[in-house]
Amino acid sequence: MAKITPGYGLRIWLLRMCNFRIGEEVYIGEDIIVIDDVKDDTRYLVIEDRVAISPRVTFVIHTKPNWSRIAGYVKSRKGKITVRNDAWIGTGVVILPDVEIGEGAVVGANSVVTKDVPPYTIVGGVPAKEIGKISIPERKDPGRIPSANRTSSPGKTT
Repeated sequence: MAKITPGYGLRIWLLRMCNFRIGEEVYIGEDIIVIDDVKDDTRYLVIEDRVAISPRVTFVIHTKPNWSRIAGYVKSRKGKITVRNDAWIGTGVVILPDVEIGEGAVVGANSVVTKDVPPYTIVGGVPAKEIGKISIPERKDPGRIPSANRTSSPGKTT
């Protein structure tokens, strides 16, 4: 449904109707996939405020082999995924169960996140590993994070 749903506002509304918690000022790109057990109405996906989710991100909340004969021999997983305030999830990222993406963290495109990402950390790869830190100056206003290195357009003043 999210693949063909126009506008991120409608995608957010549909996810909220599925009992997922979606914060304010969230952007969710096209083609998002949430793999979940539809029989359970527990809020296993929590996306806090000002989160940016790029296209083709997959949230794996529940994974199992269904009716396969291997079902008794492999571990089925189900767990909560939380994306904290101001995080940015790159295109094509896969996030597995029981993972928290920390506040202000960045997950690089096509990464597979298998464990928690600390706040203000940049991760990438398969599996995702730390590749950098984000340095945020002290703020007087605890609301928004100030834009780093913002420059004005030619001919305009700020």
